[in-house]
Parts: sequence; structure tokens; C-alpha cells
Amino acid sequence: MNRVYWRDHVVVSDDLHHGDPCIKGTRIPVRTPAGSLAAEMKPAEILKEYPQLSLGDLLGALAGAYSCGAAGAADREDLAS
Repeated sequence: MNRVYWRDHVVVSDDLHHGDPCIKGTRIPVRTPAGSLAAEMKPAEILKEYPQLSLGDLLGALAGAYSCGAAGAADREDLAS
């Protein structure tokens, strides 16, 4: 499997979804598909619910949710750059 760089799939902007990390090109917060994975939904099921997403977006969202959560809210500005 190729490496997925979450910054290619996640954007953090104050004017997008209240500054929450979102999947690039959408208004879908990374916590939505990441939470679905945590709730044991299969990736194919999530992609069926969100057809605008790719598998890379889904994996990027999971990695981004981890990175943004691990960094904490105070460091979100650093993540946006």
C-alpha cells in the first residue's frame, strides 16, 4: 500500500466548519468518517455514504483526526500551514 500523507487530504481553516479539520474540497469534518471507522463501519460502507470521497481521503481523514487530536486545539494553526 502506498503511503497517504494526511495533509494532502485535510484542510484547517477558520472560515471552514468553525476551524475544524475537514476533508479537502468538502465540508466534511475529519471526525465524521474517522468516527464511522471507530464505530466499526467498513471503508466500503463509508465510501458508499460519501461518494465524493476517495479511499485516500478516508485514510487521510483518519490520520488527520489522529494528528489534529494529538496536537490539541492550541496547535491547529501550525497544522493549517
